[in-house]
Amino acid sequence: MSSISPALRYPRSFLGLLVAGFALFAFPLVVALLWSAWSTERLAERGTSAVVNAAQAARASRSLVNRTGSIERLAKQIAVQADAELLADLARAHSNFTNVASELSRLPLDSALTAALNRTIERERALYEMLAAAPGGTLSARTVAAQAGELSGGAYEMLAISHIVADREVERLRESAEEVQKRLVMLVLLAGAAALAIALVLTRAIARPIAQLDHAIRRLGRADFGRPIRVAGPADLRLLGERLDWLRRRLTQLETQKSRFLQHLSHDLKTPLTALREGADLLSDQITGPLAPAQRKVVSILRDNSIKLQHMIEELLDYQRTLQSAATLDAEPVALEPLLRGCVGDHQIAAAAKGQRLAVDAAPATIWADAAKLRAVVDNLLGNAVKFTPGGGSIQVRARADAERAQIDVIDSGPGIPVEEREAIFEAFYRGRAGAHGRSEGTGLGLAIARDFVKAHGGRIEVVPGVSGGHFRVTLPARSTPVPDEAP
Repeated sequence: MSSISPALRYPRSFLGLLVAGFALFAFPLVVALLWSAWSTERLAERGTSAVVNAAQAARASRSLVNRTGSIERLAKQIAVQADAELLADLARAHSNFTNVASELSRLPLDSALTAALNRTIERERALYEMLAAAPGGTLSARTVAAQAGELSGGAYEMLAISHIVADREVERLRESAEEVQKRLVMLVLLAGAAALAIALVLTRAIARPIAQLDHAIRRLGRADFGRPIRVAGPADLRLLGERLDWLRRRLTQLETQKSRFLQHLSHDLKTPLTALREGADLLSDQITGPLAPAQRKVVSILRDNSIKLQHMIEELLDYQRTLQSAATLDAEPVALEPLLRGCVGDHQIAAAAKGQRLAVDAAPATIWADAAKLRAVVDNLLGNAVKFTPGGGSIQVRARADAERAQIDVIDSGPGIPVEEREAIFEAFYRGRAGAHGRSEGTGLGLAIARDFVKAHGGRIEVVPGVSGGHFRVTLPARSTPVPDEAP
């Protein structure tokens, strides 16, 4: 497995990696949130200021209209009769107009409103100075009325302009709000894309050590101890990888010790067993001298049992190798009917020698399986059926499959399996109760190997109750999934 990349620095713990990943993932979203809050606040402040200024300008403009109305009435009266009381009222009206105009000029007005205000102030000042300086009765009423009308028209012009400015400011606020909205949408999309990119990178960074641990555990489960285990990531996960590598080395040692023990055991057993067989063969061939009938019977027993013992030793060694191979599957599409017919053909001669009838009833189907292991399962079940079915009996192989599972049945007309042994017969070295048909012969490993192979495919093998004779059923998923021996 690959070592830690120098460019990728992990935190010291897996929790730190998660916290850092969450912080990086949230960073663009937080930036987008802060920017949106700032933009919204800025827009709200601008809107509040615009509304306040527009309201103050409109209020001052209306007040100015009222003042110009008072000045216009006083000017027309003074043009007819200039008396001291009217002039005093005019002075007060002029002072009020000046105050209102000064208040209005301090507002942030646009150029049009400022120009209109200045024109109105100039007209009011000119009218006031004309009325205040001229002696009584010398003013032309028409001239005064004309100037007063211009002053009033200028005030109304300011009021109209203030309304236009307010409407224009509202439109600007609406456009600004739409612009801010567009920018927010764009920022959210960019922040979402950045967060997604960061999430993908972080997912790879987080999933990588977990995937390495999973791969290492699966390799240990398949008894693949050849390659060292290295896990990239935070310190705690690297430490876990080191412990798994220590376990790998320990399992390698145990596997080596077991293999050495089996080799020594095989050698130590085969050496005297070979001598025993050779001696029995010499006696059976009467090379050392003629044997009495009773002696020949004893020699035959010795010779047959030595051969049986040698076969049992070889089967024991084969079973150890089978346990290792059961952990791995070379799954591929397997046509079920040709495989079953091939298995039946291999046992046809042995069945014919006992006068047995072999039949296949299989629907065409294809499943994902390890063809060699599946063939070994069916061969074992057929071999047992041929062995324990009496002469003239029948053996039938059936197979059905759908989109989810495949089912294989091997049915014989033999003595069947006692109820109390239907689970135990799948255990290694269990040979069943000795009976008339010699069921105790063999090492008791065939069905155990078949069970391991079926289990490796994610299926099950069982004895079907309620029928006469032997009935074994193998159920496999249509797409086999390897299952560990010790699933959590």
